[in-house]
Amino acid sequence: MAKYVAVAGKGGVGKTTFTALLLRQIINNNRDISILAVDADPNANLNEALGLEVTATISDLLEETKNPKAIPAGMPKDVFVEYKLQQTLVESQDIDLLVMGGPQGPGCYCYPNDLLRKYLENLGSNYDLIAIDTEAGLEHISRRTIPHVDMMFVISDSSARGIRSAGRVHDLIKGLHSAVGEVYLVVTKTSDNSLDALSEEIAKTGLKLIGEIPLDSSVVELDLAGQALYNLPDDSKAVQAVQKILERTQIF
Repeated sequence: MAKYVAVAGKGGVGKTTFTALLLRQIINNNRDISILAVDADPNANLNEALGLEVTATISDLLEETKNPKAIPAGMPKDVFVEYKLQQTLVESQDIDLLVMGGPQGPGCYCYPNDLLRKYLENLGSNYDLIAIDTEAGLEHISRRTIPHVDMMFVISDSSARGIRSAGRVHDLIKGLHSAVGEVYLVVTKTSDNSLDALSEEIAKTGLKLIGEIPLDSSVVELDLAGQALYNLPDDSKAVQAVQKILERTQIF
């Protein structure tokens, strides 16, 4: 059965960067591991960080289910939806990717969401790890579209506002009751003494600080060039910091 790991946080704090580097290091440490990445953030860009091309999102395809004419005559609706869902899976040598897409329009989506939940559960038997880049509101987790999370990283940048936002995410997680297992805080874009200055704010969140990601010029350079962060060199400060976090959490 797959292990589910989620990364949450508000926009701009380095959530997707952390997710991409986490997957990079897991693969580098164990080439035999099978990974499915799920981009559940409406502002989806995990594919760019991983260097993968996406042609369709789950949201796009679920929208089609509202149009009866889109379903071929004689094909049951559930078969049509499952067929369309399979088309959204981006497969690559190291990582497969599903992109949820933006918010859905008006109307009831209970039926397709149930199918999506079952689809993810079925996919889980094909992977060792399912890694979810999710928005701060945790919508897909609260709806149980994603059935459970074994480990969650809450990401904040090195600002008081960012830490407070991470605390609010933690409050949401606690409201989900047993849907989430271990929860850790990661602070990004740190410099000398950043954590000391934020220690009181961090304590208020109730989150366990598992590590920090320092400001790294190589990350900035790749971002500016529009290149995949997956291609960062091994001596990158950000890469080395994520490796330490992996060793502390022992995901694999």
